Amino acid sequence: MTKRALKRQVREGAFDAGQFQDDGKIRRLPVERAWSPLAHHNDDREQGYLKTIKSKSPGQDELIAAIDAKNLVMALGPAGTGKTYLAIAKAVEALEAGKVGRIVLSRPAVEAGESLGFLPGEMEDKLAPYLRPLYDALSDRLSMKRVRALMTEGAIEIAPVGFMRGRTLNNAFVVIDEAQNCTYGQLKMLLTRLGWHSTMVVTGDPNQSDLLPELSGLGPVADKLEAVSNIAVVRLKDRDIVRHPLVAEMLGVL
Repeated sequence: MTKRALKRQVREGAFDAGQFQDDGKIRRLPVERAWSPLAHHNDDREQGYLKTIKSKSPGQDELIAAIDAKNLVMALGPAGTGKTYLAIAKAVEALEAGKVGRIVLSRPAVEAGESLGFLPGEMEDKLAPYLRPLYDALSDRLSMKRVRALMTEGAIEIAPVGFMRGRTLNNAFVVIDEAQNCTYGQLKMLLTRLGWHSTMVVTGDPNQSDLLPELSGLGPVADKLEAVSNIAVVRLKDRDIVRHPLVAEMLGVL
């Protein structure tokens, strides 16, 4: 046996004349494979992939239930508890189901400790660094191509807090992110934008405000609205953090 034939035997196994039929140049695939590309051989396989959200903690359970039941929800909690992600996921779900006509996402354009200076470009270009987290959450639920198409149609709108005054948001799902960087007056203005057939979710962490402690209005507003039965105030805890486990450990000592 030649060296080449020996290598082929080691690689393919011993020669079996039975695997050839009429045409000796065609080798038949073994029929006992566990999977076949034929559709009728794979009835038990999942042919589609539907991305759905599932809560990973009791606090997230409470938040999802509150969004489904109330028109105004305030979600307060530390970083990594999924406040923004769950709010935007429920907004996309409502838009896809036809429950609302548009999604309005807003957050304050407050610098987190450093100055970005004079940014070039149009208004959208100047605000892009502040609104990037909202784009990231949206692109995780929808493709960027779909996000751009919906934004062009006006079905998704991303705007800073300063551009919300004087508006009435009807038939919309509104998400106010990073609300700890809003003053009491700004939050009062934002909450009163709620219109008919709309849902508003306000998210933030009172302990991570980039404003002076006495200027942030999220904590005082949440304390006052907690007494209103038709408004849900969900307070997430360290146990609800779903990021890297070190995040919970760091927040416990910082």
